[in-house]
Amino acid sequence: MLDLINVLATATEHADAATSGNPAEAIAKGFHWESALFIAQFINIVIVLFVLKKFAFGPITAMLSQRKARIAEGEAKLTQIQQQLADSEKNTAAAIAKANEEAQRLVTEAKESAAILSERKSQEAIASAQQILAKAESAAKTERDLLKAELKREFGRLVTATTAQVTGKVLTSDDQQRLNAEALTKVEA
Repeated sequence: MLDLINVLATATEHADAATSGNPAEAIAKGFHWESALFIAQFINIVIVLFVLKKFAFGPITAMLSQRKARIAEGEAKLTQIQQQLADSEKNTAAAIAKANEEAQRLVTEAKESAAILSERKSQEAIASAQQILAKAESAAKTERDLLKAELKREFGRLVTATTAQVTGKVLTSDDQQRLNAEALTKVEA
């Protein structure tokens, strides 16, 4: 605080002296300004500004411009990736739609094929059943014919045996055949 008072007191003394002569000289003496020191300090400030610009501000501004360029490049890549993603989504949607159409077509073809196959198998089963029935009828007819022939033989034998017992004589083969024929005609009628 005392320094401030001393400076003000000195300034008032110099102000009195300044009124008598050149005011610039009075201000220079009042502030203890010396031109050699001022020029040296001005040169020092210029050198410091040059050094700061060259070694501090220059690299910082270069680094900032590089970052700005990288950020711009990143934004451009992001825009490109977003566009590719949108294109990819469109392609995927188109591929899914195409796959759905193909699947629907395959399902329709499979249903038609299954209906045709079912009809064919049904016809084959009917034909097979008819063949089985025909074979069974044929086998039954053959068995019936065999049974008839056996029954005829047995019936003829019984008729001849009964006739031989009733008549009490031994029949010849001609007699047996004649009796069998007569009995069969009567039975079949």
